Amino acid sequence: MLEQAMAGSWDYESATVRASPEVRARLALDEPEDDHDDVMHTRYVFRAGGQVWMLSDSYEPLQLTRGTIVAMPEDGPLAGHGVTHRMAEIGVIVDDWVEDVSARAALPGEAKRLGISPGSIVLTIQRTYLADGRPVEIADIVVPAETSQLGYSGPVGERTSE
Repeated sequence: MLEQAMAGSWDYESATVRASPEVRARLALDEPEDDHDDVMHTRYVFRAGGQVWMLSDSYEPLQLTRGTIVAMPEDGPLAGHGVTHRMAEIGVIVDDWVEDVSARAALPGEAKRLGISPGSIVLTIQRTYLADGRPVEIADIVVPAETSQLGYSGPVGERTSE
């Protein structure tokens, strides 16, 4: 956004919920023993230059964050910090991430929220942040294909620690 001289902003809503079977599987959560909520679900609407640009639904296991200063992703002393910084604050070191990217037609609710025509093509990204192989946050991201370009980079070869 800086390259395009656009200001970025976001709105969010966070609430504890009981994980769906899909979320439970992606977060590698055990089957629940009671009827309590077990994940923090945060719905984001990201804007660029005042226009809606991206939607994201994030899920974090409450077994990691419940009762900590990072339980609410966008509230408290670490509000606005990414998951890697927030998790480090509670001793959970995020050391890997995986993204699976696909394209499909926008669902009616997504099209409305994104301000695009129903049936427009969107890119979908399923992101997982991991700490020592354990998922600590997953996100489902949706962006209009016609206005977005994805680019990735990372180290080549073996990782070394010094």
